[in-house]
Amino acid sequence: MTEEGVVREELLTIGAFAARARLSAKALRLYDRLGLLAPAYVDEVSGYRYYRAEQVERARLVALLRQLDMPLGRVAEVLGAEGPEAAERLAGYWADVEARVAGQRTLAEYLRGRLSGRSSEMYEKFVVGIVDVPARVVITESRHTLADELPAWIGASLGRLEEAARECGGVAGAPFVVYHSEVSTESDGPTESCVPVADEAAAREWAARVGRAWESAVRVEPAVRLAYTRITKAQVAHPQILAAFEAVEQWVAAEGLEVAGPCREVYFADWEAAGAQDPVCDVAFPVRSASRP
Repeated sequence: MTEEGVVREELLTIGAFAARARLSAKALRLYDRLGLLAPAYVDEVSGYRYYRAEQVERARLVALLRQLDMPLGRVAEVLGAEGPEAAERLAGYWADVEARVAGQRTLAEYLRGRLSGRSSEMYEKFVVGIVDVPARVVITESRHTLADELPAWIGASLGRLEEAARECGGVAGAPFVVYHSEVSTESDGPTESCVPVADEAAAREWAARVGRAWESAVRVEPAVRLAYTRITKAQVAHPQILAAFEAVEQWVAAEGLEVAGPCREVYFADWEAAGAQDPVCDVAFPVRSASRP
């Protein structure tokens, strides 16, 4: 018998291996194509795949990870690590899953309230007021971003802008974020982070130097009247913040006013130092008197 024949006698056909690993032949071909589980030998003439018995453990591991709904890319990351590192990557993935489920659970409760006609009860906890904000110079950073990317981007962009404000006469007001279009899991904005600064000339020099790198700009924000409600750090999370925006919209309509621009979040507190129940943010809409027909 040839050496190749001996090798093939020691290997399992894809059918036998699939049965032992409790995977389909179709799944094995996919895992091979993605580099997750390559055959030990492929016949050059027939194209038949053969596997070693010791590969069963890896195949079963892939199957178990997939039962966690782990994307194939993340499976590859876990398999590419060893020992504690592999376990840490699995733990990181599962933490992401639990965070997503917790958010979905909260969203489901919110939607139950809306569908059952209890929306007014959700809005009653938000106290809405009016504030007039004078014109000011702002430095900005813009980006198209989906909802799951938004918190990290807001923190990073406002951090960069507050650092840049040192070159522009210093921060001259509470940072804020403007939503020029819907931001959700399917719609990506755009969103604009803004920091008021004291020196317009210096701000324009800064924007000319770094504008392309961060999609940054400087502009004069006109005086605006805002209808707003103040929320806690816990309420900033989605979907609680949706109820806050809707409460403001409902109040605006009840007061005979009109929304006059895109909604915004105004951050007036130290986010890192604030506790879950500490007020940190105003959600607001620019408003004006309703136009008469």
